[in-house]
Amino acid sequence: MRPGGDVRPLGISLSFARRRLSCRKSVSVAGNNFEVRERKIILLLCLLAAVHVFIFAAAFPFFNNVDEQIHFDLAVKYSQGRLPRALEPVSDEAVHYIILYSSLAYVGIAPNYPDGQFPPPPWTQPLAKIRPALVAEMAAWRTVPNYEMAQPPLYYSVAGAWWQTGKMLGFDGGHLLYCLRFLNLVVIIALVWLGYFAARLISPGNIFLRLGVPALIAFIPQTAFYSINNDVLSPVCFGMAFICLIKFLRAEFPNVRLGIFTGLALAATFLTKISNLPLLAVSALVILFKAAQLAQTGKFRATLSSFFALVVCAGLPILLWLAWCKYIFGDFSGTAAKIQFLGWTHKPFAEWWHHPIFTLHGFWVFIHGLLATFWQGEFLWHRQPMAWPAANLIYVLASLVFVAIALLNLLPRSKNSLAPQRQALRLGFACFAAAVAFLGFLSLIYDFQDCFYPSRAHPYFTSGRLMLGALIPFLLLFVHGLDRALKNFGNVVKFSVLAGFILFMLATEIAIDWPVFPNPYNWFHM
Repeated sequence: MRPGGDVRPLGISLSFARRRLSCRKSVSVAGNNFEVRERKIILLLCLLAAVHVFIFAAAFPFFNNVDEQIHFDLAVKYSQGRLPRALEPVSDEAVHYIILYSSLAYVGIAPNYPDGQFPPPPWTQPLAKIRPALVAEMAAWRTVPNYEMAQPPLYYSVAGAWWQTGKMLGFDGGHLLYCLRFLNLVVIIALVWLGYFAARLISPGNIFLRLGVPALIAFIPQTAFYSINNDVLSPVCFGMAFICLIKFLRAEFPNVRLGIFTGLALAATFLTKISNLPLLAVSALVILFKAAQLAQTGKFRATLSSFFALVVCAGLPILLWLAWCKYIFGDFSGTAAKIQFLGWTHKPFAEWWHHPIFTLHGFWVFIHGLLATFWQGEFLWHRQPMAWPAANLIYVLASLVFVAIALLNLLPRSKNSLAPQRQALRLGFACFAAAVAFLGFLSLIYDFQDCFYPSRAHPYFTSGRLMLGALIPFLLLFVHGLDRALKNFGNVVKFSVLAGFILFMLATEIAIDWPVFPNPYNWFHM
């Protein structure tokens, strides 16, 4: 070997190593900077979502046509520590707020009132002038039963605690009412974060999916988020459950902590809204599938404690509430008393198949109404739906087209997505499809008699808010379908199309809801 022959190779090696280390540090720093920027974008979306909900929740007066008085009364009852024991009348505390702050603009028509105008807000009038009317209204309301008394308790417990907190902070009158409605700001912020977390979990390398899902959540024009109701908590609870289920499916050995979190999230989903049952049914099938998969590979015994924790944490709260409903209301779901109050009756099985939903026109009426209200909600204004037919059609067609594209790319032979991503998105579709099927099934089995909605003339459950629990799974499919539809274009084009869709949502929402802003009953006029 030549003298010093080993020095040059060593110098070259050290130089090369330094360059590689420098490159790795640069990549690491760049990656960290990108992640920081992404989190700042999500924080901005959270802020914009809160502002969006605040403006519209403040613009809409109390109390809307989607049973807001009834949900408010339940929140007040829970704030007083009163568990439901029957279809009790509306409480005196709730009646006080209802008669003082109720606007007639939702279901009333101005020409039906003196001088063709709605009466001014009672709180702006001298008490001596309005006292007789208030006394009469209070007596009437005390005879109205709260037919939602058997609704699961989670939302009302949270809302009741929020109501008491508002009192302690010094809010009163109409400002205390709006304080309760503004609980939805916390809900929408949590939902944006969950949407981002779910998208990142499913497709960590796809920035369009990671940012597209929370962006749509932030600006969705769903009026349920501008109201006091238990539907708004469903997407948060099942969003957490959906994330836990994905982790449970992917884990080689699901641990006890994951089992506990999954079980509690599923229990919270049930204890929020009875219409979340189809989501729990899909979740149960997923858990059984995972158990069978582990059993085939001989790993089930090692994960038995995790499954036990999941079943106990999910099953025990659910069973306790079912037992309570059976004891108090006479049936496990607690819905029999409400159905009787509304006058519905069960159809004989043979009559189910005569339902118009089995015709092409009837099915379109059902799916069109369901998807349109899933995006926009169900508020009326002067007895007319707060929606444009053209906007409804765009929401419905976009939903059907992009979900269909997503499903085509989830076929077993598709090379456009990885197996874990396909598994998660298939689970999302199963959840959304189960929610749709459940409302279709409810449309079949009842004769709605003289009920206003659903009715014999329109025998469909087309309340999209009843399946808001599937919001995150649906938007994952929607954005994935949009991503695949624009696969030949770069992110600039994709984000431009998404921004265009969001601008469409905002522009149509502002145009449709603009008549509510001058209403003298809303927060801006207090």
